[in-house]
Amino acid sequence: MQLFRRKPIAELIDESGNPNALKRELGAGDLIMLAIGAVIGAGIFSSIGTAAAGEILPNGVVVRYGAGPALVISFILLGAVCGLAALCYAELASMIPQAGSAYAYSYATLGELVAWIIGWDLILEYAVGNVAVAVAWSGYFNSLLSGFGIHLPDYLTHGYRAVMKSSDPEVQALMQSAPRFLGMPVLLNLPAFAIVAAVTWLLMRGVRESARANNIMVVIKLLVLLLFVVVGSMHVDMNNFTPFAPNGWRGIHQGAAIVFFAYIGFDAISTAAEETKDPQRNLPIGILGGLAICTVIYVIVGLVATGLVPYEQLRGADPLAKALDVAGLHTAGWIVSAGAVVSLTAVLLVFQYGQPRIFYAMARDGLLPRWAAKVSGKARVPYITTLLTGAAVAVGALFADENEIYDLTNIGTLSAFAIVCIGVLVLRIIDPHRHRPFRVPFVWPVTLLGAGACIYVMSGLPPHAWERFAIWLALGLAVYFLYGIRHSTLQHGDRGDEIPPLDGPAH
Repeated sequence: MQLFRRKPIAELIDESGNPNALKRELGAGDLIMLAIGAVIGAGIFSSIGTAAAGEILPNGVVVRYGAGPALVISFILLGAVCGLAALCYAELASMIPQAGSAYAYSYATLGELVAWIIGWDLILEYAVGNVAVAVAWSGYFNSLLSGFGIHLPDYLTHGYRAVMKSSDPEVQALMQSAPRFLGMPVLLNLPAFAIVAAVTWLLMRGVRESARANNIMVVIKLLVLLLFVVVGSMHVDMNNFTPFAPNGWRGIHQGAAIVFFAYIGFDAISTAAEETKDPQRNLPIGILGGLAICTVIYVIVGLVATGLVPYEQLRGADPLAKALDVAGLHTAGWIVSAGAVVSLTAVLLVFQYGQPRIFYAMARDGLLPRWAAKVSGKARVPYITTLLTGAAVAVGALFADENEIYDLTNIGTLSAFAIVCIGVLVLRIIDPHRHRPFRVPFVWPVTLLGAGACIYVMSGLPPHAWERFAIWLALGLAVYFLYGIRHSTLQHGDRGDEIPPLDGPAH
């Protein structure tokens, strides 16, 4: 039963008020902008193409069926699923304004082992997911450069795994034409590496500077999507909506399973709890408000994209710009590519912001080495975990295939959402009288439907996603039993040096 010992909520709240904790700088408006910055990005600018057109391997094997124009139903389905999870996040975030997000919530409700599993899963959402975002960013960046007549060598803009998995004969030809080192083709996505390094540098400067940069990028991305909708809607061909659901409910379901990546991020602002002013009020506003705005935008963009060109032509790394190009709207396509570069930079920023703070919370609990909880004295950011996360994501982006990552990220995030829904119900039962600044209405149906809906969306992912997820969980459990449980402050009661001192002078 020690594996399921719960961390007292009062203790979690005390930690967020520690003088060595993070600095409170963000208001409700900042949180909504962070949510939009995280949610509107790689999903709408990249995975929407795979969700609409499906995925077919070079040998003709169908990995997943596309939703076609019925993609808008996939978006509505996911908006409802994420809405249920968002209500649960809002209740827990208002009660436990701590940087660990779902990890901290499950620690207080379901115990240490479950909390570790959630923390391990969240690595798939933030760090691993950001590898896919960086690869998508690179695709749009290269499209943008081509508008200026600049063409980087293909072997420096395509990762090794991306070339291996591509069904494009021109991309596959790189296996033979690329330079070789020790007999292996040199296939590296250098733009993806560079943007992660740049975002990491910005995050090291502090949360206020990062939030200001995000706000600017969010305004740009919304203007770009408005341009896409206005220009694209003038050239919609109603014939492209027929057949509306070419693969029936199977296509809608499987399309939703991958385009779920478009919704990942609304929960990222819960990692900002310790840097939020009046978190009991502002966190629910940020989580629910950001999700509602993004769902409306997704449905509108999905309708225009699938009406602009036949859905099969949306397959590729930059589907929105490609749709405009195919329709002959080359200038608008170039502007969308430019906007997507900015948009995906915002996503990278928010996700790279979130992951180090989860590591920070886990390190305070002793489940990761204590040095990972160090905070810089000047910027008041968890600088060690920020640098390590940046290095890991940057290196991964050099080689990765984004479609493989979407599946793994989606399954990890959905499992976290399901457990958060269950956690709300458990806490209502075991601690019904605790003050809840925000309460989930109709808690039994909302939590059970939320958990069940997440599991249903997970079932639409291909078998290899489940296999890799099982391997990832097994690896995580090995780390917990070899290190985490031996150093847990909850298990051993050693809390004297839980938070290392600030590095450098405090300001």
